[in-house]
Amino acid sequence: MTVNKNVEVPYTFRWRFWTQRRYILAIMVFFGYVNIYSLRVNMSIGIVAMTQDRYQISSNGTKYSIGPEFNWNNTIQGYLLSSFFYGYLMTQILGGYLSKRFGGKFIFGVGVAGAALFSLLGPWLAVVNVYVLLSSRILMGIFEGVTYSSLFSLWAKWIPPQERSRITSQANSGSYTGAVFAMMFYAYLADAMGWRSIFYFSGGLAMVWYLLWIILVSDSPQTDKWISESERNYIERALEDSKPPPIFTVPWKQLLTSRAVWALNVAIFSETWGFYTLLTLLPKYFKDVFSYDISKSGILSALPYIFIAIMMQITGQLSDLLVRKKILGVTATRRSFMALGFMCQACFMMGAAFWGEIVGTVFCLVTAVGMGSFAITILSVNSLDIAPTNSSILFGLVNTWGTVPGIISPIIAGYVISTENPTVAEWRIIFYITAILYVFGALFFATFASGVRQQWDIESSKETQNK
Repeated sequence: MTVNKNVEVPYTFRWRFWTQRRYILAIMVFFGYVNIYSLRVNMSIGIVAMTQDRYQISSNGTKYSIGPEFNWNNTIQGYLLSSFFYGYLMTQILGGYLSKRFGGKFIFGVGVAGAALFSLLGPWLAVVNVYVLLSSRILMGIFEGVTYSSLFSLWAKWIPPQERSRITSQANSGSYTGAVFAMMFYAYLADAMGWRSIFYFSGGLAMVWYLLWIILVSDSPQTDKWISESERNYIERALEDSKPPPIFTVPWKQLLTSRAVWALNVAIFSETWGFYTLLTLLPKYFKDVFSYDISKSGILSALPYIFIAIMMQITGQLSDLLVRKKILGVTATRRSFMALGFMCQACFMMGAAFWGEIVGTVFCLVTAVGMGSFAITILSVNSLDIAPTNSSILFGLVNTWGTVPGIISPIIAGYVISTENPTVAEWRIIFYITAILYVFGALFFATFASGVRQQWDIESSKETQNK
């Protein structure tokens, strides 16, 4: 049985997007991602302000240093930056499972709200003890860990196959918009109002979003009280062959041994290694190598994510267009986009390592991250391609692999880069590792990936429907 991908979108749906409930869901997910990354990145900006030297002016006008508020070495800072991912790793698969039981709306919303709470508590916990702060970041990761996988249960119920690449990539661009917002605005916020304001603002903003999420979003078209009959009928016809059953059995053996699943595992590990390396370390890189203060480093660190947020609007549309016009098949589109994204990222990452001056380095980093949009578009949708019935569980498994780099990368950087006198040669090692992983990910995905629904997912759907 195949998914019905040929249902025509009614003309009125194409431009009056604000009247369509699936687009309202996508917009709310976009801003949910903005908050998720705003909460995640606040420590990357905050730690620069928390550990930089402070100065006072004496009565005779002399400026003198009183040292940083927190005298943490690079190793401790590396553990603080990676601690979020310890918790994030634990709940990826759990998020997919819980969303099957309790609904994606509830799990996604609670995940964001819980992370916001620990952000609000962050400034007080930092004063208590660095290890208490580290523990709170782990707990924040536990809450955020359920968000991405739980969302796939919503996508599977709401988004027709012919719109998946476009809608999921556009919603996912909220992640990079959140990173841009945090890196640019929080740097100035720290300068103007102190580092504590970063944690209070990001936590408060996420709580406001959570209230709107409760009011505006429903778990499915069937339970949405504001959806039009025409939109509900359109979604139901488009999804009639792939609607997730209310009772489910996960085919764990087939899922864990599938080549298509392992292609996704390797691809997300490679992509997130580069992404998390830059996300957590760029402000520090610009400070160490180019001696830029927190305001300038925050702006420069945000530039790559401005570019990728723009590119995500294009690559999702292009992927759907190639498939819809039958220029490329689904599998060929998925493989070629991933390979193009990874190889371009590897080349420009090496360019950044050796350029040696600020303009060229920023250009290479911006282009490297922006070209990652080709790969991320595929990572956002491939779980729905190969296993729509089990997509939330599958993405939880895949994103578990994608979380590991967030733990390892900052710790490796903490050991490679010296605290007292960081050098360009030390930073180049970080870029070498990232480029090598991009090349390996491109080759592996191009060899083993698929864009076709897997037989074990079809059989799993039939088995559960017959129970």
